[in-house]
Amino acid sequence: MEKKKIKLDIIGLSYSQTQSGAYALVLGEAEGKRRLPIIIGGPEAQSIAIELEKMQPTRPLTHDLFKSFSEAFNIKVIEVVIYNLVEGIFYANLVCQNELGEVQEIDSRTSDAIALATRFNCPVYTYEFILSSAGIIMENDGAFAETEKAEKKTPKAGKGDKGDKYSEITTSELETMLKEAIEDEAYEKAGRIKQELDKRQQS
Repeated sequence: MEKKKIKLDIIGLSYSQTQSGAYALVLGEAEGKRRLPIIIGGPEAQSIAIELEKMQPTRPLTHDLFKSFSEAFNIKVIEVVIYNLVEGIFYANLVCQNELGEVQEIDSRTSDAIALATRFNCPVYTYEFILSSAGIIMENDGAFAETEKAEKKTPKAGKGDKGDKYSEITTSELETMLKEAIEDEAYEKAGRIKQELDKRQQS
C-alpha cells in the first residue's frame, strides 16, 4: 500500500539556534499545525531566499543553472518528496518528468531539492512518520522560537555589515546600494537592503 504524502509549505528561513553559520529552513504542514525545521548551509539558504524574494542575480546560481539545463532538454521537476530521516539527516527525491511523460526519481540533498522546488514552482511532500518524529506542533504563533523569526526573507548579513543602520539611509541610496550588491553578488547584503525597502513600502 502506497504511503500517503503530506504537502508542505515553505514557512521561511532563520538563523539556526543550534549550529553556528547554519540556517533553519522551516517547512509547515499545509493542512495542519506541525512544522518541520531542517538545518541547511548558508549557500543553500541564500539560494532559497533569493528565489523567494524574486531577486535577479547578475549571473546564474547553481540552482538556476540546473533549471535552465533541465528546461533546455524538456525536463521538469514536478515534485519534491522528503522520503526519509536517518540520524537527523533528511533524504529527498526530485521527481522529474521528460517531454514523453516518463518519470524519474533522483536522490538529492533536501536543501538542494527545496531550492529547486522554489524555481520549478512544484509542490513539496513528506510522510507521516517523518512529521511524527521530527515535526513540532504549533499551537500558536509563538510556540516555536525559530519559526517566530522565520519570515520569507533573505538571511541576515554577517558581521561587519551595516545591518540595522539601513533604516538611517534614504530610499534612493538604498536602491543604488541594492543594485550594486546584486552586481557584486553580495546576496546576503542585498537581502537586508531589500528587506528594509519592502518594510518602507508596507508602511
